[in-house]
Amino acid sequence: MLEKVPTAEELNQLMGEDIFKTWSAINNFIKDNYDMEMIWDNGGKTGVFELKYRKGGKTFCALYPREKCICILIIFGKNEREKFEALRGDFSEYINNFYDNTHQYHDGKWLYLDISNSSLIGDIERLLLIKKKPNIKRGTIYEN
Repeated sequence: MLEKVPTAEELNQLMGEDIFKTWSAINNFIKDNYDMEMIWDNGGKTGVFELKYRKGGKTFCALYPREKCICILIIFGKNEREKFEALRGDFSEYINNFYDNTHQYHDGKWLYLDISNSSLIGDIERLLLIKKKPNIKRGTIYEN
């Protein structure tokens, strides 16, 4: 865990203003729809930092701010892969190709998506909705 969480200004300088807006949109979507623990850490070889969203010891997703881009990790197990296959027509060609070309491990597909503009925000939100149904509704938590 990081001793000092990066400020919005530091993240903006790292990613650039346009990517920082995309970063903010994705984070706001998560905060508005999910009750999750946020854990900041070093990004290792994936990014400068890691922002992991977790609930009950399970990782929901991880975001890695980088110079001029973001990487987001979403892991799809069997159920999520089945849901994606049923909804793949709702996704861009880029996401479908990326999904098809991502290695299938014994515990699922580890989707490390590099985002360098705002065009994938809708796809990312739909992928997160497949991963987990929202558990916050208008400020009130409801059961899944």
